[in-house]
Amino acid sequence: MKLLKGLLFMLLLPHGAMAQDSPLTRLDTLDAGRAWEAVGRLDLGGKGICTGALIAPDLVLTAAHCLFDPDVNEPIDPTRIEFLAGWRNGRASAYRSVRRAVLHPSYVYEDEVSSSRVRNDIALLELQRPIRNTTVVPFETDARPRKGAKIGVVSYAHDRAEAPSLQEVCAVLARQKGVLIMSCDVDFGASGAPVFSFEGDEPKIVSVVSAKAEVRGEQVALGARLAEELDVLRAQLGQSGQGHRLPSGVRRVQVGDGNQTGAKFLRPLN
Repeated sequence: MKLLKGLLFMLLLPHGAMAQDSPLTRLDTLDAGRAWEAVGRLDLGGKGICTGALIAPDLVLTAAHCLFDPDVNEPIDPTRIEFLAGWRNGRASAYRSVRRAVLHPSYVYEDEVSSSRVRNDIALLELQRPIRNTTVVPFETDARPRKGAKIGVVSYAHDRAEAPSLQEVCAVLARQKGVLIMSCDVDFGASGAPVFSFEGDEPKIVSVVSAKAEVRGEQVALGARLAEELDVLRAQLGQSGQGHRLPSGVRRVQVGDGNQTGAKFLRPLN
């Protein structure tokens, strides 16, 4: 797999660059998870899990590659996907099936992890019915953070699929060609997890977890950009009859592993 060129400079980072990150905290109780009820687990029709976040009563933001079945390299029928808002120990604050889905028109599902793949790895899921639960409040989004900014991530993963975990403090190590390179602790299942900025009064989503890479034995997270890309997705949903579709020319092939010059991509996290 080709190396994302923007990662090469990270080989020069000091080994202690991620030492100030906070550990993952499992949000097992209602009190602990109260502020994060709009983050939920996405059950992908028996094909695994991803993480998603509500950004409107009927819209869930996630990673585009979550919409593909990696076993056959074909799109998953979005009506087989379920969003479990605030899923915790067998219960959710709201359950919703997905009506339709749109992915970024420039996203390409392929075997190479590149800057264009990661930066466009976002999708919107339109729910069958809006969530009007007063405890499940959609998050606002914001511009991507600067290098050095403190951020946080709320995610599910393969080994903690029954409750979300919060990493309240991690850092933006770099911004390269629309990709956020972050010190955040993510694992398989965390694809689509919201990346939060805490600079205002309320946490706002500034990116979506796409993949992870390894540098000098340290794992880093890669995040997609939002900003005008979200406007593109909203416009797609506004088109009458627009459902889940792939851009022309998309290659549907299995994602693999590879390494070069000491940095190794591990693969998208679903």
